[in-house]
Amino acid sequence: MIDIVKAVQERDPSLGSYVIVLRRDSRALAAPDSLNAEAQAWIAAHAPGARLARVEIMLAPYPGAPPAGRTVSVLAFSDPRALAGFATAWTADPEPEDASAA
Repeated sequence: MIDIVKAVQERDPSLGSYVIVLRRDSRALAAPDSLNAEAQAWIAAHAPGARLARVEIMLAPYPGAPPAGRTVSVLAFSDPRALAGFATAWTADPEPEDASAA
């Protein structure tokens, strides 16, 4: 993951130091170029300066392989606390609801 972040930062320095690369199956994404409504609301409440970008990078799929082009979804934050908060809220699998509590 560090290689992907480094490639993103080299490709688009305007994103700054606090970026998170979202997986294609991220529950925060509605599409590769847009956040779902819940993630947008979280950003508005906790990190209003964050922005979503699509960045094309060259990355080897495994060590020793030739680099290949890949476009990734990136959220850039101006504050490391906002990045950490987003990562905590949106990159972990949601906790299953406890059926016995009902």
